[in-house]
Amino acid sequence: MSVRNRPPVIVALGGINMDLVVSAERMPLPGETVFGDSFHTAPGGKGANQAVAAARLGAEVRMVGRVGRDDFGDALIDGLRHERIDVSRIATDSDHASGVAMILLDSEKQNYIVAAYGANMACDSEQVDAVRDALDGADALLLQLETPLDIAISAARSARERDICVVWDPAPAVALGRDALALCDVITPNQSEAETLTGVAVTDIYSARKAAQALVSAGAAAAVVTLADDGAYFATRGGEHGGSAPFAVEVVDSVAAGDAFAAAMAVALAEGCSLPEAIRFGSAAGALAVTRSGAQQAMPYRAEVERLVAARDMAS
Repeated sequence: MSVRNRPPVIVALGGINMDLVVSAERMPLPGETVFGDSFHTAPGGKGANQAVAAARLGAEVRMVGRVGRDDFGDALIDGLRHERIDVSRIATDSDHASGVAMILLDSEKQNYIVAAYGANMACDSEQVDAVRDALDGADALLLQLETPLDIAISAARSARERDICVVWDPAPAVALGRDALALCDVITPNQSEAETLTGVAVTDIYSARKAAQALVSAGAAAAVVTLADDGAYFATRGGEHGGSAPFAVEVVDSVAAGDAFAAAMAVALAEGCSLPEAIRFGSAAGALAVTRSGAQQAMPYRAEVERLVAARDMAS
């Protein structure tokens, strides 16, 4: 798919968490205890997940963030280093614990997440400076909302000043003003996040179109609203819009589908692909991510994504 000779350079600023995952037949009612089926820990955090996804898709990745000076922090950095990600700009914090996410999975493979972001939310001007340094020679900046909003905005502004593509996954969802949206080359909310951002209850392709167009009207250059089993809908400031069909797969775990999608889109855009091409690539990556358990370990490799895209093209 690449249209140039060198790997894209992606900078990721975002959450680095340890996921604590429990699966159960159903979620408990208030005051109720239910039997769990299994428990495990796994490296996660939306920023780190996206960094791993981009690296496995062939990008050179520079991670910026903050972890605690604790066992979880050491393990999280080691995991990213194992993926050949540049971790030299990840700070360790003696005053805050590493972030953790409590993830509950029910029998329908839906996830319910409570996160205590710890050191992630202590990101400050040190991380802004680290992003500025990391952006030298970069092609895209990946952002989420597991760091303070003002830090993400400052990072996005630094990227836009250098004409570097900003792909922003607005999760966990908070209201974003026009100033923040104007810094987005592409914003990638899911249904609930799109509703938080626009007030539009996204239930189908038609309401997704309304939400995407509202985000563009509010300042984003392009908005892609993801719809799980119904694919995605996009709109751009230039008037381009349309839907993208989903890839049919068997869902095992939906934890990090959005991270795979956003990272793959950033890689494709950095390689010179059009937005519809990048959405298709991202959709394939997201589809593969839900076919396996976990977050970072579920991120697909490039050859897998290209095979899935090629199979769709041959079938059409």
